[in-house]
Amino acid sequence: MSTQQLSLAQTQTGEIVRIAGLETDGPMRRRLQDIGFTAGTSVQRLQSGPAGDPTAFYIKGTVIALRREDSARILVEKI
Repeated sequence: MSTQQLSLAQTQTGEIVRIAGLETDGPMRRRLQDIGFTAGTSVQRLQSGPAGDPTAFYIKGTVIALRREDSARILVEKI
């Protein structure tokens, strides 16, 4: 069975997904990993700002807000 991957930015409010990987490197990759965005971790999209940016995500017991350009670089799969 093939698992469809999409970016975290493409998820819907309330949706829970599993992180498959990061499409970034350098300091941004390290920062995302430091705050919990690592492969295999579940994350839930909570809500978006008034203009759709930033978006709040629930990950490892913490709410984190990410800009759309950053969440678009996080690959996820539906669970």
